[in-house]
Amino acid sequence: MAKNLVYDIHDKPKFGNMLIFALQQVLAILAATIAVPTIIGLPTQIPAAIFGAGVGTLVYQLFTRFKSPVFLGSSFAFLNSLGVALAYGYCGIVLGSIVAGLVYVVIAIIIHFVGTAWVSKLMPPVIIGPTVTLIGLSLAGAAMGDIVKANSSAVYGGYNLVALLCGLVTFFTVVLCSTQKRYTMPRLIPFILGISAGYVVASVFTLIGNVADIDYLKIINWDPLVNNFVNADGSFKGITAIFNLPDFALVEAIKELATGELSLEILVASKGQAGLLNGGGIAEVVIAFLPVALVVFAEHIADHKNLSYIIDQDLIEDPGLKRTLLGDGVGSIMGTLFGICPNTTYGESVGCVAITRNASVITITTTAIMCIVLSFVSPIMALLQTIPSCVMGGVCLTLYGFIAVSGLKMFKSLDLNENKNLFIVSAILICGIGGLTIQIPYALAANGAVAKTIQITSIATALIVGIITNAVLGKLEKSKLGKAGDESAEAPAEKKED
Repeated sequence: MAKNLVYDIHDKPKFGNMLIFALQQVLAILAATIAVPTIIGLPTQIPAAIFGAGVGTLVYQLFTRFKSPVFLGSSFAFLNSLGVALAYGYCGIVLGSIVAGLVYVVIAIIIHFVGTAWVSKLMPPVIIGPTVTLIGLSLAGAAMGDIVKANSSAVYGGYNLVALLCGLVTFFTVVLCSTQKRYTMPRLIPFILGISAGYVVASVFTLIGNVADIDYLKIINWDPLVNNFVNADGSFKGITAIFNLPDFALVEAIKELATGELSLEILVASKGQAGLLNGGGIAEVVIAFLPVALVVFAEHIADHKNLSYIIDQDLIEDPGLKRTLLGDGVGSIMGTLFGICPNTTYGESVGCVAITRNASVITITTTAIMCIVLSFVSPIMALLQTIPSCVMGGVCLTLYGFIAVSGLKMFKSLDLNENKNLFIVSAILICGIGGLTIQIPYALAANGAVAKTIQITSIATALIVGIITNAVLGKLEKSKLGKAGDESAEAPAEKKED
């Protein structure tokens, strides 16, 4: 079994255990998956985002022949692009996801004919290692921002020492469960136990806060759970309090085309600035998504290289990069059509595999099915939204840390005494941690000022800088070797003339 995995790729845990492991994956990817629709101003689409993540993951598993144990969820890389698409309603979002997905499909077709050898040349370990590390480190700020944050509306957004305590309880529970040697099950479900412990402690403080009327102790906001069952006038909501149909982007887009009107939630999210998709809007959405998708392709490779290292199986070779790209691309399209936003392979899922040593693909497949089912169950969706930010921050402290450390482990084969490697690694880490982004202007205001830009994320920018640095230094290195060879070839001839 590869690298002491408890469950290898094709292993099948007992049904009851598998459901528990799948629930843990759901909790691991939850925070990021529901964050994207919230950030773009469509929090009502959280069930759709979870449903779409499940559908996208199933599509990915089908294309990869159930050989890659990773979950797909809402992609942060497209946040800026989604902001552009939002100005043209659900039709803009659907169009953008199709553009992004087709980029992956086209690259997969190219790889089918030319192979993958160029991938290793384009992104050797000296680039993949620091990029994976950077993915973990770049998420550290979000995790540490959450771990000191309460969900109570009275204190939300500010530093809260009690919230930090709840987050640390979560963190240490995960750590202790993962490192103890006596029992196997706690090592396999440390996140469920950690979140449960943090939630219980947060509940105790919240109850005390409610009884004593101390806002600082109100860590959990149970309003989503209450509002799920009752209307503003106190009446019971009926069947929708138990089961509710998510608002799929495809269905909402069809409504826009049929009625010629945008939904109220789109108008609210865009602050009344959205309009129906037209010719100019199509061009704008394509421009917003196309370059981002090309860059996220490199992140796709980095994620799969990292996962390959963790499970000790080269996913670039089997099931093959063309299959992972097709799965990611088509899965992203389907995840948006039956969800709300483009998907990508999740570092949180990879971190969960690394910590629990459970690489069973059937667990990931069960996770996807579980997400689809749970997205219809209103009380569960509401309950998941009550998990405090500080508790999720405690979980992410371990997940993001493992992603970063996975990248650092790749450094062991690198000679950092060699200036070439040192400069490549330095360029990637400093650009990424420093937050360097590429903002490409594509529209000007009447006064000539830049009105709209496409933003390439700091991770993608750092990766681009690293690839260019490696290519330039590699070219110079070959040039010097060539000259040295010419000089050594000429030397005997000169000696003979003497």
